[in-house]
Amino acid sequence: MTKTLMEYQQNQPWIIKENSFDNNFLSKCESVFALGNGYLGVRSAFEENYIGEKRDMFVSGTFDRFDKSEVTELPNVPDFIQMEFVINGRNLDLNLGEITQYSFSLNLKTGQLIRHFIWKFADIHLEFNFRRFVSFDDLHLLGQEVTIRNLGADTSFQLKSGIDGQLTNSGSQHFAEGTKDQEKNRILQMVSTTAQSRIDFVQSTIHDFSDRSLIDKARIEISRRQIHKLYWFHLKSNQSIKISKLSNVYTSIDRDLNQKTVEYMISVSANVLNFDVQKGFDYLLKKSALAWEEKVWRDFPIEIKSIDFTDQLALNFARYHLHIMVPKHDGRMSIAAKGLSGEGYKGHTAWDTDIFMLPYFTMTYPEIARKLLTYRYLGLSGAHKKAALNHYQGAQYPWESAWPSNGEVAPVWGAADIVTGKPTKIWSGFIEQHISSDVAFGVKQYIDATSDLRFAKFEGYEMIFDTAKFWVSRLEYNAVKDRYEINNVVGPDEYKEHVNNNAFTNYSAAWNISTAIKVYEKIKQQDSKSFDRLNKKLGLDKTYRQWKEKLPKLYLPKANKDKILPQDDSYLSKKILDLTPYLKDDAVGTLFHDYNLDQVNNMQITKQADVILLFCLFENIFSLGIQEASWDYYLPKTMHDSSLSLSTHVVLAVDLGRNSEAYQLFQKAKNIDLGPYMNSSNDGIHAASLGGIWNSVVEGFGGLRVIDGKLRIEPHLPKEWDSLDYRINWHGARLQISETKEDFTVTFLNSNHLNQIVEFMSKGQKYQVKAKGSLRIKL
Repeated sequence: MTKTLMEYQQNQPWIIKENSFDNNFLSKCESVFALGNGYLGVRSAFEENYIGEKRDMFVSGTFDRFDKSEVTELPNVPDFIQMEFVINGRNLDLNLGEITQYSFSLNLKTGQLIRHFIWKFADIHLEFNFRRFVSFDDLHLLGQEVTIRNLGADTSFQLKSGIDGQLTNSGSQHFAEGTKDQEKNRILQMVSTTAQSRIDFVQSTIHDFSDRSLIDKARIEISRRQIHKLYWFHLKSNQSIKISKLSNVYTSIDRDLNQKTVEYMISVSANVLNFDVQKGFDYLLKKSALAWEEKVWRDFPIEIKSIDFTDQLALNFARYHLHIMVPKHDGRMSIAAKGLSGEGYKGHTAWDTDIFMLPYFTMTYPEIARKLLTYRYLGLSGAHKKAALNHYQGAQYPWESAWPSNGEVAPVWGAADIVTGKPTKIWSGFIEQHISSDVAFGVKQYIDATSDLRFAKFEGYEMIFDTAKFWVSRLEYNAVKDRYEINNVVGPDEYKEHVNNNAFTNYSAAWNISTAIKVYEKIKQQDSKSFDRLNKKLGLDKTYRQWKEKLPKLYLPKANKDKILPQDDSYLSKKILDLTPYLKDDAVGTLFHDYNLDQVNNMQITKQADVILLFCLFENIFSLGIQEASWDYYLPKTMHDSSLSLSTHVVLAVDLGRNSEAYQLFQKAKNIDLGPYMNSSNDGIHAASLGGIWNSVVEGFGGLRVIDGKLRIEPHLPKEWDSLDYRINWHGARLQISETKEDFTVTFLNSNHLNQIVEFMSKGQKYQVKAKGSLRIKL
């Protein structure tokens, strides 16, 4: 393992910190220290340049396609962050000279990034303090500040700072250059337009100084895709200067703009920035921190009392990142697999959102969850497009989604094949199809948890019907065995391609169809208006007959004599490989240094939770004996090469009463991004694993589940925890759940409905708690 630069302190569960500078490991901190607000996301590259850095800034939903041979991706927006300091004729470079008192930290509670150090090189002796934030109050605003104190002799400075549009997405340039100008001699502005999607961007930045009398001269500099301001100043011994830089970005797809013309955006951007600079950096930072408190931390706090303080730190870290990546401002957008923290997966949305991140928002911030599901509803047109291309009916959701109407945007080719030397084909976009039932599962869980009947009537039911319509058209009849099968698929385990009857796929398809039947029968009887509308739109009567005819004959794999549920038709007959050497490695994917995917496909090697995930989502279908035997069988064969895997195993380990093992797995899960390995997050954080941390804590150890539409609470705290305290939103009521090893208490805090009573299950018994009431249950 490489030496770690990360440092966490017992009494600071809201602070993540790098304790020293190493030019070789910039990417980890750029990702895990990323800033954002769901509209705007910025990797935390330094102000000064370094070899190996990756300057990425993204605006949600602004997808562009560089070339017809490439898939659409979020474009890397022109950079505000860079500030080039030339000091006594030398560039600021921490690879040179002596660095003391180095600290690079992110306050998860306020979203403030701070970097501090003293730099001594030749005749230079300076103290720097950088501060930065992306506003949680104003989606368009980014603030920077640097304070420089001269600890040595008189020193001269040249500062070059502005907007740099020469960045690319790993070589792909998405922007056509527009105008560059300096408004009223202070605000620098750049207009650029995405090449294919034709989205206009207006970016503005302004500099301010604590003492403008220190500025000897200044001038503007314009070059290709760049506009900068150059400032020259001197600092005498013990003299200081504070430089602030405020920036904003607007696009022609923003819904908070009254007009979409470039001229209007230029005017709005400049006017807002002029007001902001008068308010000042500290005021704007305070407003942002207050928005974090009011919108995130205040109403749904979660507290773990553990012997390991990093359990709480990891939970705070996960929630911070979930909120800086979720586009709560616009239902036309969703969460990418890397959030807004890097170019990995090109900004695309996958099933990660529906299964691993949506539960957090459904149970705490349902208004955000509804936006994420609205994205899926708007994506029905893209899902219809994909189904039609594959000669199916209904909604076949894309494996990777971008703009909701685009359809499938997964790339076709991936990493090199170690044997052939050629690119490996990515089959997920073609035959990994469980995404359709994953979307339906998220929809149903949201409806169950919120009782949002308006969403159900006008969006949710339609998605459940349309995905079930896809599945019934996808089934293949086996005349010899008189059953319907689902062949030639990839299940959640992406190391098994072109398999037949993947258990997760078949069972989730059956659940999807069964749920559609129940909803059909319910609304036909209880809501004839909605039924008639949806029947006319989707042809439900005909499809219902197909559901009823085919569902009883849909093949659902059964456990063998050893109580092991086969992952697919062929898995259990394949060669077994000892994975011990690979499981000891910190890096993922090391298996492919020795084998190619075809070879792995023919061995009992599982990339991630597959059968295990099936047990977590549909626990009532399988006996405890089957779950235990399958756990023992599949765990040694699972690489956890997907960040989705460990948290799933945590939840099932708790269900199986293996709390010690669950806690060990939780330690690994929480360290995927936050841990010591310095190359784990180079392409961005692992968004779904962060949702998985909440799932592990609340659904796993906390025992909170939605089972068959009902709330269930059955805590199983690990021995390392004294207590767990969290809040949820259930049917519009906010509940506080306080758990110890001896008991748990459910407190009804407030509700949108008068005289509401909340029911929940625990250990097979039904309980009720009334408004403003509290109920304590012994374990």
